[in-house]
Amino acid sequence: MRRHLTALALLCLLPFAALAQDRSAAETAAIKDQVFNGAGLPVMGNPDGDVTLVEFSDYNCGFCRRAAPDVAAVVASDPGVRLVIHEIPIFGEGSQYAAAAALASQKQGKYAEFHQALMAMRGRAEKASVLRVARQVGLDVARLERDMQSPEITARIEKSLELADTIGLVGTPSFVSGERASFGALPRADLAELIAEARASQAR
Repeated sequence: MRRHLTALALLCLLPFAALAQDRSAAETAAIKDQVFNGAGLPVMGNPDGDVTLVEFSDYNCGFCRRAAPDVAAVVASDPGVRLVIHEIPIFGEGSQYAAAAALASQKQGKYAEFHQALMAMRGRAEKASVLRVARQVGLDVARLERDMQSPEITARIEKSLELADTIGLVGTPSFVSGERASFGALPRADLAELIAEARASQAR
């Protein structure tokens, strides 16, 4: 996977169809299930929604931060959307720390609030700034730091990075819904279109 953003432009792919050319149907289905339903993945929006939007993101990605309000607006406006986040820290140590902290915040039931606050913060995400935001959203920081050491969190991050490589994502943010993946800071209308296409394909 490229460890940097190459463009803001939208790149539309058909990742699972491409995978099926080199893998069995069972292998492709297993990869798809890991993208949409992998263990330990944070879920926002409606956990029982009729359509899933997946985002691969990094807290030090400027385009991820730019996209965050539009992602939140789409989820808020469509009660049928289940939003799944893959933390893929590709911008260095601070990103790795922020991703681990975000995943650890799930144990305190504050992932959504913490995720949104990290995306809205000014400056780089690094240990000091991440913990400052954690305090602002009411997390028990001592517990957070202990929970971050869990091997399951390290494994979750590694699995998300591996999946991003496997399905051919080129950077952050990347969005997947249905059979399609799109790269770039998508505006609200384009996100809604991606979701609508996935919903329509499920109805066929």
